Formats: sequence, structure tokens, C-alpha cells
Amino acid sequence: MGITARGIGLLVAAVVLLGSGFRFAYPELTLLGAAAGAAVGYAALVAAWRPRLTVTRHANPDRVARGEPASMTLTVRNAGRLRSANLLAEDRCGDRGVPVPVLRLRPGRDTEVRYDVPTHRRGVVPVGPLRVTRRDPLGLVALARPYGATVPVWVYPRVHPLTAVPRGAGRSLDGRVDGVPHGSITFDSLREYVVGDELRRVHWRTSARVGELMVRENVDTSLPHLVVLLDNRAAAHPQRVGRVAESFESACEAAASIVTAAHRADLPVVLLFACPEPATPAGAAGAAGVAGVPDVGSALGPLDRLAAAELADADEAVRAATTRLRQDRLGDTLIFLTGPGGRDDLGHVGALRGAYPSVVVGVFGAAEPTPPGAAGLVVVDAADGAQFAAEWDGVRRW
Repeated sequence: MGITARGIGLLVAAVVLLGSGFRFAYPELTLLGAAAGAAVGYAALVAAWRPRLTVTRHANPDRVARGEPASMTLTVRNAGRLRSANLLAEDRCGDRGVPVPVLRLRPGRDTEVRYDVPTHRRGVVPVGPLRVTRRDPLGLVALARPYGATVPVWVYPRVHPLTAVPRGAGRSLDGRVDGVPHGSITFDSLREYVVGDELRRVHWRTSARVGELMVRENVDTSLPHLVVLLDNRAAAHPQRVGRVAESFESACEAAASIVTAAHRADLPVVLLFACPEPATPAGAAGAAGVAGVPDVGSALGPLDRLAAAELADADEAVRAATTRLRQDRLGDTLIFLTGPGGRDDLGHVGALRGAYPSVVVGVFGAAEPTPPGAAGLVVVDAADGAQFAAEWDGVRRW
């Protein structure tokens, strides 16, 4: 509860009038002081009355690519029996306020406001809560209360089309590693026949020997498994324009493009961050993972995680992430996306070539191209995500 400047002035006048009236025995001043004090007390009681309002929101859509339109529809309903007089309401959308007309809203009626959600920047835009301010008729006391929950609108990075996909790694028994364009089916084990199995998969020789039908189990051992490591260290993206690192935004676009292309090609892909991910935004399900470890229990998809990605101060994060990648061996194709400040750590990434047959590095926003043959890696220098997508298809050294 807050007392306005007018209320403070009247309260001070009430104290002065009461003191003067009692001190100098002027009943008129005492009466005026009592009236002023009673007015402030009445204003506090009126402002303390809580109106019964129900707030519902609908985002259309709640997940959108950067630059695409998104809107929020807010409905405020008066669920009480009294008319909600002297109410001022403002909804929060990111860092700006949106006025909502609720003045003298009749019982059982509602008001609806529709406004655009800013999507010019990648991120999670928190919308809400509705802030309703009630004032007394004299404007002496104002009390603001929140209504409704905060709803996030996810602004994804732009996705650029990628046509080429990495080749798989077909490993022979003699240790040779060959490139396989679309994977290969390899015998894995035998199991008992169950109703619904195809008869062409029955291994008749083994079935005759054991006396019951045995079915072959095949696996695709050479299917490409992609691992995308996004360098979200602040030191890797030192250049800022209005507190925004454009090189990091471009890296997020490249990561989103790779993940989307992999899903469309039905290829397994894992998205990792060098630094720990931020806490899950309000209103979102799931929890954030830790550096180098995918959060398999999180309900957030990779594009959600890219929308919520932020820069962090952790200079040794790349070294820790590469150590974990070497131990876990999560795939056969590693894509490391970084900024101009991350080229000093390419040696740690190059050390993973023994565990990952294909290692590709994307460097964004560098003033000069990366020296050829840096750490023996395939390096793609790009100004933004669109240029990376154009040069990605030209990379053939998988």
C-alpha cells in the first residue's frame, strides 16, 4: 500500500492541526485535524478492498522464430458482485507496460486486450502478471496487486535451411573407419519369435537347432550421431552492440539450423552448452542441465533451450566440456560453435578427433579468418547464421 503525495500532505496537516488544537485549545483546529485523519483512514480502507478479478491469457503462438509475429490476448473478468470502480491496470510484456481498460468493469463482464509481443530478439519474453492499482475517490492512497501468472513466449533463433548431412562412421573389425552416407544395417543378436514379427527375419538354421523360432535383431551401427557444442562463454563473444553479442546470436542460429536439419533427416542429435544453462523461465516445464551433460529429464526441447541460452562467465568451461565429451563419446560427428574469443581453445576441441571421427568448428563474427589448419580442424568462418548455412553445404571433409 502506498500513500500518494496528496495523502502525505493531508496526513501531515492532520497531525499539525490536531497538535495545534490540543496545544492551544482550539476545538475548530482539532475538528479539522480529526476530519483529515479520518479521510486518510477511509482512503486506506477503500484501497485495501480487493476486487475479484480472473485473468486468462492466450499466446498466439507461444513459440515463434525471431522476427515472426506473435500476439498475446488478455481477458480480465469481474467475478465479484460489485462494480470495480477506480481501478487502473497495466500488463507487463518484457520490459514494457500495456494499459488494460478495467475502470468500472461491471459484475460478470469482461474486457479483452490483444497486443503484439516483441520478437525482434531471441529469448524468452515474460508476459505478466497483470498489475491492478486501486485508488480511493480522493486519490490519497493507492494499492497495487498482481493478478494472473507469468506466461513465457519463446522466441527461437532463425533457422536456415541445410541440405547436406554428415556421413556416418562405419567401423570395420580391422579398425578402419569408412564414411557411410545413410548408415548401414548390421546383425546384432537373436531373440525368440513373437506374434507380429516378419517371417523373413527368422533365422531358420538356429531355429532348427534350438527347436523354436528365433528372429534376427539388426541395428544401424553407422547411423550418424551429431553432437552440437555451443560456446556460451562471455569471453568467446567479447563484442557487444547494445548489450547483445551478435556473434552469439549467429551461433545460436547455426545450432538451431543443424538441430532442425538433423531432426528432419531422422538423425540422432545432442545439443550441449559449454557453460551451465540458465534456470528454467517461469511458467515453463523442465529444468536446466549442467555443462557437457544433456538433461534427458527436461521437458524443454533443443529450440527452447536455445531461446533461453545466455552468456556466462566461465573461462575453463570448454576444457571441462571437452573432457566430458572425450569420456562419454556421445556421437561420431562433433560441431563446435564459438565466437572470435573462442579460437584460443580450438586445441582442446582438436584433441577430440580421436574420439569423434568428424569435427567441424564454426567461428562467428571474427574480424580476420581463422588460420588454415588450425588444430587440424575443419573451420568455417561466418559472419552470421545465413553465411554459415551457405558454407555448410560446401563442407565435405566429414
